[in-house]
Amino acid sequence: MSQTTAPVTATELRRRVREAEALQMKVRELAAEKVLTSREAAAAAARTKEEADLAAREAAAVALRLFGDADLVAGLLDVPVEELEREAKAVTAGRAKEIIESLRVYAARPRAPRRARTSRTADPEVGPATEQVSNGGLRPTADSGTSAG
Repeated sequence: MSQTTAPVTATELRRRVREAEALQMKVRELAAEKVLTSREAAAAAARTKEEADLAAREAAAVALRLFGDADLVAGLLDVPVEELEREAKAVTAGRAKEIIESLRVYAARPRAPRRARTSRTADPEVGPATEQVSNGGLRPTADSGTSAG
């Protein structure tokens, strides 16, 4: 017993061809999109790497200037002296001085004291009773003394 298949009409063939072409076009679009996305990610990674390399060179220059002893800095960082000096060489003295000054300003800033957080407070010096809400903020409790009027 052989199985006979119904003949395919010309309309059905055209529909199948259009469907196959549409699928192929979609695959091409996805491939092109993937290429663009990958290239953008690679460019962003290259920029990030260059920024990190620059920060490392600047940090090496600043450390050498502040410590004044390349052997000591190389020993602390476990980096060969030659490599440390080579990285620092690319940074201008002016830029190193700018970074050192910004570090001094940062170090001289007064620090805000850290306080322990409580979920409820009724201290008259702090203000009306509040409760902590999920987003980290405070809202008045029902007994905080506010009244609509």
